[in-house]
Amino acid sequence: MKDYATVGKNLVWQRQMIFAAALILAGYYYSVALAVTTAVLIALSEIYDFVIFRRILAWRGQNPKIGRQLLNGLYGGTIISASVIVFYSISIALTQGPGAHFMSLFFLFAAALFAAVNNHQILPILILRLGMYGATFIFIPVHDIWVTGASIHSELWAQLFTSVFVLYFVVDCSRIYLSFYRGKFEQVEALQNENYKAQESYKAKNEFISTMSHELRTPLTSIKGSIDLAHAGHLGPLSDQAKQVMGIAQRNCTRLIELIDEILDIQKIEAGRMPFKMQPFDLASMVEQSVASNAPYAARLGVRLGYEGVDSVVQVIGDAARIEQVLTNIISNAAKFSPEGGLVRVRLEVADGTVRVSVIDEGSGLSESDRERVFDKFSQVDSSDTRKIGGTGLGMNISKQIMQAHDGTINYTKNEGRGTTFFFELGVDSEFTASPRESDEQDASDAADLTSARRVVSALR
Repeated sequence: MKDYATVGKNLVWQRQMIFAAALILAGYYYSVALAVTTAVLIALSEIYDFVIFRRILAWRGQNPKIGRQLLNGLYGGTIISASVIVFYSISIALTQGPGAHFMSLFFLFAAALFAAVNNHQILPILILRLGMYGATFIFIPVHDIWVTGASIHSELWAQLFTSVFVLYFVVDCSRIYLSFYRGKFEQVEALQNENYKAQESYKAKNEFISTMSHELRTPLTSIKGSIDLAHAGHLGPLSDQAKQVMGIAQRNCTRLIELIDEILDIQKIEAGRMPFKMQPFDLASMVEQSVASNAPYAARLGVRLGYEGVDSVVQVIGDAARIEQVLTNIISNAAKFSPEGGLVRVRLEVADGTVRVSVIDEGSGLSESDRERVFDKFSQVDSSDTRKIGGTGLGMNISKQIMQAHDGTINYTKNEGRGTTFFFELGVDSEFTASPRESDEQDASDAADLTSARRVVSALR
């Protein structure tokens, strides 16, 4: 019914153009009264159809009783509109008198063909409409034959036989369009079923991954804690070989926990359950502290970190922990793919109400063809078995979705020389006015932490 109502509503102006042409010709060549009367009937029929179509499109399908009422309304509208066309055609034919009724039969044929093409959604309605038009097709030439008493050799009989042939043609067109519609409808139903199955499978897969990730994380955390204690010598002295083995186990436990955490993050984001604590915070301070926190990791890879920021407060609205997660991921990637002895620069710039944080490395650099893989899930730009540093391939995808949740952007550009510049952008808090950082007694502890962070960065440069 909704398909029928949609088609009927979309073709309203096409119908009005056909009606207008028929009424103008009838009024000019035959009868103005007939044209006016038909116009009134058409207007009433169109208003009735419009009301029914609107109710059908607004119906949600919950109440079958309402559905039956609407279907009966369509039957009533079909009888009314088809009766108007039948009235018009018969009136013109009677006005013309016995003979060739090209105009009345042509508009009747056009109405039947229009129904065959556009009314195949509900078979009873199509049969009802074509039945009324078909009866009229036969009535007009039969009436002429009966009135005139024409013999079989008269052209009036030829007109009857032609009408029967045209009627067969219309019915055959209806059959073809009905077959097309049913085939298309079955395909849509099959696609909907497959889509439902795919969604159920996807949901089951997500629930399985989420459950397994939670179940794996607890024992892995305990194993890592035990390995950390043993590697630190708290459980007794270890030989050099044992320390080496414990170090390998420690690193792999860390990688597994990071993978599980990232999988859980992906699940939360896709399910719309990722918590974001949106509140104002100083991005400049967070970036500087994040650089200091990641400096030891970069140092283990033989890479130095440098910070190029601003001395003023840069206030943005967002989840500071999640934004730091994005920055940490970019910095760690830059350190991984930088040559030993290289420098990774972290730069913060503010312009036109937007703050950009850039991480500039001296690695081999990424090309434009790498862009899709960089931000895809489980994707490694260097996916070979011999790559220097491992990874899950989830970090940049998570970072992209975090930035989207903050109405921000994340991207990269290839440097003119060596390396790549990754950056993310956020809007500066519109209600905040830039000012130098305060260091009063209330913020004494924060200032002390920041000073300590600067010393760590300076020592590692």
